[in-house]
Amino acid sequence: MPESKKIVIKVDVHDNKCKRKALKAVSSLEGIESLAMDMKDRKLTVIGEVDPVCIVGKLKKWHPEILTVGPPKDDKKKDDEKKKKEEEEAIKIWQEYIRLYGYPSGPCMPPQYCVRGVDEYPSGCVIC
Repeated sequence: MPESKKIVIKVDVHDNKCKRKALKAVSSLEGIESLAMDMKDRKLTVIGEVDPVCIVGKLKKWHPEILTVGPPKDDKKKDDEKKKKEEEEAIKIWQEYIRLYGYPSGPCMPPQYCVRGVDEYPSGCVIC
């Protein structure tokens, strides 16, 4: 099974009409996970299990030039690891605070309830 890769191709598109046609041509290929076009730099980014030669074949009208082919970035994985490290660090700081100063509000006390009978309130209404 082919593995997913990130392919960046420079294409000669000048307006939104050409951009739309180029994206439509490439989107007909199977195995594409995402497509993105940067009009400023005139770069098409394709992520998926697709052959770069097939992409160039579909874009021959716009004079394609392959810039890079490589593995897609796993930004999500890095973000998850970063969050996990931050949480662990926060837990360590909290544990150190408790070790040095104890709990911030003192020991937890159970809530106190006051229950009064009808005899204590003579003006209370009683339904028989």
